[in-house]
Amino acid sequence: MRIDVIANTRARRYRARPALIDRMAAACAGGAELHPTSSVAELADVCDRIARRGTDLVAISGGDGSFMAGVTALARAFGERSLPPLALLPGGTVATVARNWGMSGDPAALLARIVRDHRDLRSGAAVRGAVRRPTLRARATTRSGVEERIGFIFGTGLVASFFDVYYERGGDGYAAAARIVARVFVESFYGGACARRVLDPLPCTIEVEGRQLAPRAWSLICSSVVRDLGIHMRVTYRAGEDLDRPHLVASALPPGGLGPRAPLVLAGRRIGGKDHFDDLVRDFTVRFGASTSATSLDEGPYILDGDPLRASEIRISAGPSIDVISLRR
Repeated sequence: MRIDVIANTRARRYRARPALIDRMAAACAGGAELHPTSSVAELADVCDRIARRGTDLVAISGGDGSFMAGVTALARAFGERSLPPLALLPGGTVATVARNWGMSGDPAALLARIVRDHRDLRSGAAVRGAVRRPTLRARATTRSGVEERIGFIFGTGLVASFFDVYYERGGDGYAAAARIVARVFVESFYGGACARRVLDPLPCTIEVEGRQLAPRAWSLICSSVVRDLGIHMRVTYRAGEDLDRPHLVASALPPGGLGPRAPLVLAGRRIGGKDHFDDLVRDFTVRFGASTSATSLDEGPYILDGDPLRASEIRISAGPSIDVISLRR
């Protein structure tokens, strides 16, 4: 069986421990081919070469942004209907998607196990432990044109504001994220500056399956194909129920109304409140700024798999379903 391993050497674990790439090479041990990459251009070239000669399994190692970039590049190279089975190996700061789908721990150890389990299988044989998983298609309109990516977790409003604060403070993983969440929760009861910065509604509109929702500013918009967004934040608690309909959760509540509802999120329950939206949807479109026009060029912030991006309009729908290896017992 032919196995290809794409490792983002700019991901946090690889930068912190340069010897990790050598351990990944050792884990391949003649049973897989390792492709270190450090740029989007290198990633695209590797995926094109893999697609031309064929493969049975592609493992991607990095953080959530690496998974998004890798799946996007593979979809372009192979075509969405011909994507090979995948393994997502944590190599970034958090790797939330990999954790949700049964991959946590040392990436070299996980890779060694995958290679060992598949070394003797003939080419074309079914990979072991693969589960059919959904993705998101994010089509963003920007001043420079239209960008389309295949990802897993989309958010704006408090999600984008939270990541602003998170990256300003070093972006140091779950512990740092938990401290910010705790501060925002406490401050939401008395209108503290950090809570207002993160939770104040963002001017934008949402159109769900062709129907525009009433509010013109939203404090939370989140759609995901995984249920735990990190530190047990189960905003999209129905994620993965339907391969063709991602879970969308949106709230227009002000800081004093939204912050105290954090325990509901931890419990994986509906946030509720005035103008709350919570359902599986085929597609939705977010437009930023005061204008509701589809031609408006006001750009707003959004997050896709931990990467901060900007667009005037972004349409989210189901992406291609993928077969992903899980080592969860």
